[in-house]
Amino acid sequence: MPVHLQKRAWLGALALLGLLASTPHALAETWPSKPVHLLVGFPGGSTPDGAARAIAEPLSKALGQPVIVENKVGSSGNIATAQIAKATDDHTLGIVINGNLTSAKMLFPQLPYDPARDFTFLTLVGTAPLVLVAQPDAPGGKAFFDTAAAAGDKWNYGSVGTGSVAHLGMELLKARVPGLAAVHVPYQGNPFVVTGLLGKQIEMALMPPGIAQPQIKAGKLKAIGVTSSRSTLAPDIPPLSDAGVKDFQLEVWTALVGPAKLSKAAQDRLASVLPAVLQDAGVRQKLFSQGWQAPATASAVALKSRVQDEAKIMQNIITSRRIKIE
Repeated sequence: MPVHLQKRAWLGALALLGLLASTPHALAETWPSKPVHLLVGFPGGSTPDGAARAIAEPLSKALGQPVIVENKVGSSGNIATAQIAKATDDHTLGIVINGNLTSAKMLFPQLPYDPARDFTFLTLVGTAPLVLVAQPDAPGGKAFFDTAAAAGDKWNYGSVGTGSVAHLGMELLKARVPGLAAVHVPYQGNPFVVTGLLGKQIEMALMPPGIAQPQIKAGKLKAIGVTSSRSTLAPDIPPLSDAGVKDFQLEVWTALVGPAKLSKAAQDRLASVLPAVLQDAGVRQKLFSQGWQAPATASAVALKSRVQDEAKIMQNIITSRRIKIE
């Protein structure tokens, strides 16, 4: 072959290689190029931290780079969530909870991020219902709500703080049950809510199954129902719909997100590995043992839809009940 034709063929081959290297698949394979940092806005041992650590190692193996969990505690997870939103290194992701994406903007007017615009939604990691618990001598089923409604504002309920899912969920429940008017008593955490119940300072509360069930099994509290359909996390507790509560569904959840400017290569690579990570039996068991139900599949679309739908519900209850964080 003449030299000029050899040169032309060589240049053509180089051009083809360049084209192939620039395809989305090839670009995705180049990410990550360094360790991935997974920010969590809650302390070690918390349920969001547990969810992060359940996926960190298998995600690291799938990506071929370390996945480092970092706890950035404060402001109900909003400090870490703001850092995720502002990250520019293309290697910072985070684990967030419902409130960071659905109610924080309404409760904190000066919130340094916009949940609707500042994130790339990647997938739900775990969901869980709450359990409505009451004093052990309280009636069950519909009779409980009849009794609670008759008591009016003489009854109190506890939560882990103003604006928490347990607080907003109870206010939503009050909107669904005519006459229910129990007064909110905020606490600094679920252990203090349990203490308030056992000490009879409050009559009821919404709390995670993992915290509620030991007290229920010991006969110290009564389960009225779960805030979803029947759940494998609390298989012996009926849904609140069985007690006559209509149009009421509520779950706590944790999700994996990145900044809005997360590269397409990173998004594509994560989309390719996350389904297998969340389907892994070991990961699902770890999540379950921490009180989370892993999603059926990893889906950015499902997460975005959930955020949008739940934000509307929370906005309505915050506005109608005039809930503010002082």
